Amino acid sequence: MTPFDTVLIADWSAGKRAPAKPSKDAIWLGVARQGVTEEPIYCRSRLEAEAWMAAFFRRERDAGRRVLAGFDFPFGYPAGFAAKITGSDDPLALWAWLADRIEDQPDGTNNRYAVAEAMNAVFEGAGPFWGKPKKDSWPGIPYRKSGIVYDQIEERRACDLVAGASSSCFQLAFPPTVGGQILMGVPTLWRLRQIDGVAVWPFEAWADAPVVLAEIWPGLIEPAVKAAKAQEGSIRDRDQVRLLARAVSRLTSGEVEVMMTDLPEHAREEAWILGAGHEDRLVALAGPDLAPPPLRNDCFALPAGVEWTPVDEALRLLQDRLSPVTGVETIPLTDGLGRVLAEPIFAKRSNPPQPNTAVDGYGFSGGRAEGAYRLPLVAGRAAAGVPFGGAVPQGHAIRVLTGAALPDGVDTVILEEDVTTDGHQIAFHGPLKQGANTRNAGEDLMTGDVALAQGRELTPADLALLSAVGIADITVRKVLRVGVISTGDELVEPGQAAGPGQIYDANRPMLLSMMARFGYEVLDLGRVPDDRAALRATLDAAAAQADVILTSGGASAGDEDHVSALLSEAGALQEWRIAVKPGRPLALGLWDGTPVFGLPGNPVAAMVCTLVFARPAMALLAGQDWTTPQGFDLPAAFEKRKKPGRREYLRARVREGRVEVFKSEGSGRISGLSWAEGLVEIGEGARTIAPGDMVRFIPYGSFGL
Repeated sequence: MTPFDTVLIADWSAGKRAPAKPSKDAIWLGVARQGVTEEPIYCRSRLEAEAWMAAFFRRERDAGRRVLAGFDFPFGYPAGFAAKITGSDDPLALWAWLADRIEDQPDGTNNRYAVAEAMNAVFEGAGPFWGKPKKDSWPGIPYRKSGIVYDQIEERRACDLVAGASSSCFQLAFPPTVGGQILMGVPTLWRLRQIDGVAVWPFEAWADAPVVLAEIWPGLIEPAVKAAKAQEGSIRDRDQVRLLARAVSRLTSGEVEVMMTDLPEHAREEAWILGAGHEDRLVALAGPDLAPPPLRNDCFALPAGVEWTPVDEALRLLQDRLSPVTGVETIPLTDGLGRVLAEPIFAKRSNPPQPNTAVDGYGFSGGRAEGAYRLPLVAGRAAAGVPFGGAVPQGHAIRVLTGAALPDGVDTVILEEDVTTDGHQIAFHGPLKQGANTRNAGEDLMTGDVALAQGRELTPADLALLSAVGIADITVRKVLRVGVISTGDELVEPGQAAGPGQIYDANRPMLLSMMARFGYEVLDLGRVPDDRAALRATLDAAAAQADVILTSGGASAGDEDHVSALLSEAGALQEWRIAVKPGRPLALGLWDGTPVFGLPGNPVAAMVCTLVFARPAMALLAGQDWTTPQGFDLPAAFEKRKKPGRREYLRARVREGRVEVFKSEGSGRISGLSWAEGLVEIGEGARTIAPGDMVRFIPYGSFGL
């Protein structure tokens, strides 16, 4: 069985058109993918719901996502009923019979009682259907069940008995009832079944169908629905579709396959309730939205015996051990700038959607060899958004404007400046290739092609592409929340009086602005003195709010280095002595499950370590692909002799095509960060650099600044 990508749950209604304000006893549609639910859809009528689902099925199918669509009404009647009505025991023959007879108006007015009365007339004595709003209407339908003997067919299906259903499919009135829902639901499903790729479980071959329709009842997760109602005070029907869609989408493919294949023989005629007998499992899966799996406590651990870690090895360890920690949500495309795709996006429409002209000119069929040509013009023209309605005969031409869909009979366009015309014919010289000055349908992307990959951070150009291929909504990672803390008694806020031995906090404004530039949600957690209890309280508060915590200062092993000490107490500290300059000590750990990057207190080292190590690590945590900054080999405008052992990053900028470095390598020279436009990266080995030698320059922009 091919796994399902998307789950749709429909809470149906046989009533009249619902009010504009979302309410109960209407139609609600819930959608979930991999346990993540979307906002339920409120439909005021069956016709509105049918149109929405038809478009949804086609969209998901064309995107390559397999859909399991569940509906809360019976798909069949007790064995023998279909044959009694249609002469065939095929339940789909009964679906077709009902679709031919049920009439449904936009306001919800319908003839379901008249159709039920006609079916009752087929039986000897009182038929199986009963229940109506008025005693004197539809005389062929009993008002109450008393007097009806179910001796020709059973009152309930086998699956109704297994699931403990409280109502029979023959009960048309008096809650709880599903008799009206099946009469008004089956015709809708019959029409949806006509969409290419849609199959009905368990009546048809469904194992690999792009869209599978199934019967499933919200009563299977009643404890979860009651709990949600008590906690949220929401609309019950809305809760039901959201929770049931969530539960089913969280099932493993193996669990789904068991539920859909381990069926009794009579299910082929009577249908079956998906999940019947598996209520406990579904209730458990209907709980709150799944959080991403927690990071392991040893995710930052270095291999045994390692004291100094090369930069590339440190980066490899981060890449191998970190994974996304953010949830998933669906948003409008127009809100997508800077967001990270949680799944690949497939083109819903080819781009261009049809062959079109690339220039203003005249279109006709076929190329032309050398020589002079005259072609008569047909009346009319083709323009972008205003296609020509007819066909262009062979040997004729038509006026076309840039972007116009090529009319039938046109596959070649000649530039207007290469033509003379009197308004009735055109004259031009060949040669001209067939297909000249035209664009093929789908030459950019075809329907179903991957437009953008999972993990991509969306740019304005990406939004243009997705819009062009028909994407209106996108599933993205929630924005990474980064908390920033400065530590140290020596720090004071800019603008405050600085006492002896005190300095202004330069790191926090720098780190906060860097996180904002990276597109993260920034949490300013302030300054914390060299007080272990205060830092513990701040880390506790940070872990409750943030996905990642950045601290500066206290990352080494001195008496006042409380970040390292607290992470060590928590059993989740790994102090990385990285062979890098500036930088070296980088404290990495987990505080209550939240990753902590303990950066050096020196601003130059803090910025370099953030760009080189924290930036790509946070990208992974945010759901992006691993990012490697783009560097450029350029001639040096400086001299340097470097000893072996550590990789060095020099503050640098480019002038007249050559790389110059800041006059001092001192880590306390913060002005060098402002002066620079990037970093020069020099490898671990010894090196002597003379002016003109090629060096690796990485602009700040390559890091995302």
